[in-house]
Amino acid sequence: MPHQKKGNTLVKASLTPGIGTTKRIVVDRDRTIGFMGEEGRVYATPELLRDIEQTCRDFLLEHLDADEDTVGARVELDHTAPTLAGMWVEIAVTVADVQGRSVVLEITARDPLDTICKARHGRFVVGVAKTVERLKAKAAKAAALA
Repeated sequence: MPHQKKGNTLVKASLTPGIGTTKRIVVDRDRTIGFMGEEGRVYATPELLRDIEQTCRDFLLEHLDADEDTVGARVELDHTAPTLAGMWVEIAVTVADVQGRSVVLEITARDPLDTICKARHGRFVVGVAKTVERLKAKAAKAAALA
């Protein structure tokens, strides 16, 4: 796929503001809170965030080279309505901005009855091998502190 100049870095030309995807998931028991008892089981905010991050990452991978991935860098999330266990949720993701290797996505999530979430999520495109090397260097420094 052709690349285009974005800031100081080349990214695939297909990664542009306005493109997006939608993913539907079912809120299973593992995605719910349990602290209000069985009748109070609803989609947990941390699980919603995890589903949003995974949807964004999976979508962005379609627009990256094989040796690239993305990491989360920022999240703004308003979880505005409960979703019951067993209901489906659609997570709609749209690229809002691309600056160099930084990608900002806008997210709306809804269940069959309500819009349950509005969010913005920043991800950063990384080279996998270079990232692994940085992590190894940090692990070595951490081991030296122990």
